[in-house]
Amino acid sequence: MSNTFGKLFKLHSFGESHGSAVGGIIEGMPAGFKINVEALQTELNRRKANTMAYSTSRMEPDELVLLSGIENGLCLGSPIGFLIWNTHQKPKDYQHLADTFRPSHADFTYLSKYGIQSKSGGGRSSARETLSRVVAGAMAQQVLKTKQITVHSWIQQIGTIQCKDAWDFPQNNSTPVCPEPEVWNNMLNLIEECKMQGDTLGGRVRCKVTGIPPGLGEPVFDKLQARLGQAIFSIPTVKALSFSDGIGQASMLGSETNDVFYTSSNGTIATKTNHSGGIQGGISNGMPLLMEAYFKPISSIQKPQDTVTKDGTPTQIQIQGRHDVCVLPRVLPVVEAMTAMVVLDFWLLQQSRKS
Repeated sequence: MSNTFGKLFKLHSFGESHGSAVGGIIEGMPAGFKINVEALQTELNRRKANTMAYSTSRMEPDELVLLSGIENGLCLGSPIGFLIWNTHQKPKDYQHLADTFRPSHADFTYLSKYGIQSKSGGGRSSARETLSRVVAGAMAQQVLKTKQITVHSWIQQIGTIQCKDAWDFPQNNSTPVCPEPEVWNNMLNLIEECKMQGDTLGGRVRCKVTGIPPGLGEPVFDKLQARLGQAIFSIPTVKALSFSDGIGQASMLGSETNDVFYTSSNGTIATKTNHSGGIQGGISNGMPLLMEAYFKPISSIQKPQDTVTKDGTPTQIQIQGRHDVCVLPRVLPVVEAMTAMVVLDFWLLQQSRKS
């Protein structure tokens, strides 16, 4: 398995959904950097299950345990080990599905690849694995903030309900997961209806990074958008990714999508528009990075479904247990974490060239 992400800033992650714990080892944090441990836990809490209709009823405390690499709040420059205990795992909930392939899950593909699969939940394919990413990404964001680089995401769409097409929503509002309170209420109502029907919902998340200096990215095969693509596509249920209005540009003219350069009032070079989403030629151009990820509905629905057993016998299943109705509200810190890890990795690489 490929359980390591990053080059200079690295995360090695471990753990299964219903094992004893999930966790990781982080390398690349600057020695002497003062970590805000409470802020790390805050990010984990954003991802944590809650009492809202969209969330799983698996109420894990998700308390971060730091094992190494940090002393008196300071990074020592050595590997930072951490874990989050799984305290409410219920592997018995999956025993009746042990020999059955759940539709659109990784049961069949993991078995095909390894000859064995986790019989309790999705194992490494479970979204619980993303806890490790949130911790690493939260550390990366703390470093980036000292460079005036910020990462912010929000829900743009759930099902057929969507926010207005804008990239300049304020970060501090009454509904932090969605910039438009009325739209968010409509989304919640849709989620309630879907939950009663035993079904699930997908949608879109927008992510905006401000303060990125020009020059980050490594052409030809390690372009900034290529690494961001790897990062975001590695998140469970992501099916598509777009930068700025990239998908819409397929039906536009070059004269409509070109970003014209000008000299700003403070003497820096910028572009009048940002159809490029802050990336040109695989390298950041100093404009805000604009990215949109598309999430499919979660595969664990409670409606009866046709499938087959491991020996190919047709059967029908009805998945029970604790599952989200919509992943988007809880996935925002994961999107931000993966984005921050990529940006910091490239920032460190760029700095190494100056030394």
